[in-house]
Amino acid sequence: MSLLGPADIRVLADKLGLRPTKKLGQNFVIDGGTVRRIVRVAEPRPDDVVLEVGPGLGSLTLALLPEVARVVAVEIDPVLAEQLPRTVAERAPETADRLTVVHADALKVTVEDLTTPSGPPTILVANLPYNVAVPVVLHLFQEVPGLRGGLVMVQSEVADRLAARPGSKIYGIPSVKASWFADVRRAGPVGRAVFWPVPNVDSGLVALTRREPPPTAATREEVFAVIDAAFAQRRKTLRAALADWAGSAANAERALRAAGIDPGERGERLTVADFARIAEHRSE
Repeated sequence: MSLLGPADIRVLADKLGLRPTKKLGQNFVIDGGTVRRIVRVAEPRPDDVVLEVGPGLGSLTLALLPEVARVVAVEIDPVLAEQLPRTVAERAPETADRLTVVHADALKVTVEDLTTPSGPPTILVANLPYNVAVPVVLHLFQEVPGLRGGLVMVQSEVADRLAARPGSKIYGIPSVKASWFADVRRAGPVGRAVFWPVPNVDSGLVALTRREPPPTAATREEVFAVIDAAFAQRRKTLRAALADWAGSAANAERALRAAGIDPGERGERLTVADFARIAEHRSE
């Protein structure tokens, strides 16, 4: 197998007439050491079906294919989606039958779209487009219950927010919603020079390990509605921030007290289990 180096990436891009776009968050990894590190840290198993979002020109795809049963690559760009199987056939023909390319928007795919002869995806390993990283992670963990975890590369600031703990200044909606699905932690930094074009931000790896959501009578949608309301005005106390959600500040206070939470508290100090309890006590 031959990984893609900087010269290979540029030759491929020229061949395709490709000009990376900010709209699609296209920054291609050109460093073989980085993709090998991602695969090593992700710890995929030989029987895993890897879900890769935004494979681009195939740098990470080529490193993943020899290690797993199958890679399901979701690519929104039609030119890249068409080229990826060709690149794999040329550079790693012995693994070509392990690749499934899904030309689609990762925010709209269903588990049916992603299910292969080897089964549905079991692990997410991806260099995610910066502009949609959080919604993509949340959508895929909701849509694909068989995902046991994953390792994603995202903008460093997004990595910090996803992995933030209650009480932190950067703890917010991404942190709480991600924790509904998984234990989340930072798994190392990634420098700018490993990308083409070079982004003007640093990147980071985030590891996710699936866990059961907190036991609650409320639905996920109901819990997420409380989270959205609590952080829409994060400087306000929960009594004030949840007034619209509950119908009034008095109703919000009743729900908070019933959930065992101080109405004068702020959302940034609550766990996802706390928000689940609040959702259970919303007045009819």
